[in-house]
Amino acid sequence: MQKASSNKIIPPHQVSHHLDRMSRPYLFWLYLFALVPVVVMIFLMFVDSEGISVGGMEATITNFTILTEKSTLVAFLNSIKYAVITTAICIFFGVLISYSLYKSKIKNKYLVLLILILPMWTNFLLRINALASVFKSENILSSILGFSFPSIIGTDFAIILGMVFTYLPFMVLPIYTSLEKIDPLLHEAALDLGLTETKKFWKVILPLASKGIVSGSIMVLLPCLSGFAIPKILGDGNILLIGNIIEQKFINMNYNQGSILAIVILIIILGSILIINKVDKEGETLI
Repeated sequence: MQKASSNKIIPPHQVSHHLDRMSRPYLFWLYLFALVPVVVMIFLMFVDSEGISVGGMEATITNFTILTEKSTLVAFLNSIKYAVITTAICIFFGVLISYSLYKSKIKNKYLVLLILILPMWTNFLLRINALASVFKSENILSSILGFSFPSIIGTDFAIILGMVFTYLPFMVLPIYTSLEKIDPLLHEAALDLGLTETKKFWKVILPLASKGIVSGSIMVLLPCLSGFAIPKILGDGNILLIGNIIEQKFINMNYNQGSILAIVILIIILGSILIINKVDKEGETLI
C-alpha cells in the first residue's frame, strides 16, 4: 500500500524570518554607506571645523547663513526653474511616446522600451560630454553637412536639452507601465458611451495614467534639482545650480556648509518619496 505524499507547508512566520535573515547583509551596507554619512553631515552642520578634523572643532549655528546668501538663493531658483521646465517637457513627450507605443500594433513593445533606455546603460558623464561635443560649433554634424552650427554651450537651451535627453526615459517607463495596467474593457466602454478618441484620452486614459505621471515627474524633477554635471559641462560654468554649490563646498573642504545644503536636498527627496508612496502605494508604476 503506497503512502500518500503531502507537500510540507511552511508557516508564513518562518518565511518572513528567513527573508529577514537574507536581508541583513543588505541592511548592513545600507546603514554603512547611506545612514552613517547622513549622521556625519547632520553633525557637521552644527560645528565649525577645518575639513573633518576633530581638533579645534567648535559648536556653532553660523553655518546656516549659507541658506540666506544671494548665490545660494539664485542657485535654488535656477535649479527649480530648470527642473520644472525639464519635467514639463518630459511629461509632454513622455505621454506622447508612451501612448503612441501603447496604441501601436508593434508585437514586442518592450523591445522598443529597451532601445529607449539603452543609452542609460552607458556612463552618464560620457553621454553628457558627447552631447557637449555635438553642441559645439565644430562637431561631427558640421563635418558631415559641410557647414558649422552656432555653439549653444553655456546657454539655457543646452542645459534643458541635456536634461530632457538624459531623464526622458525616467518619465516614459512609469507612464507606459500605468497605461499597460488599464483594463482594455474601459476603452470599449468609453467608446460605447459616446466618447470620441480625443475625449476618451482626456477623460479616461490620462486620469488613469496619473500615477505614472506623478511618479515619472518626481523621478525627473529630483535629479534635475540636485544634479551638477549637466550644468557644469553643458552650461560651461556660466549657470549656477544648487548642485554646483554643494560640489564647490565639498571640493573646497567646507564640509559644514556643504552638509547643510546636502541635507536640504535630502529632505526634498524624502518628501518626494512620501508623495510617491501616497499616490502609488503598491509601486505599480515603478515596476
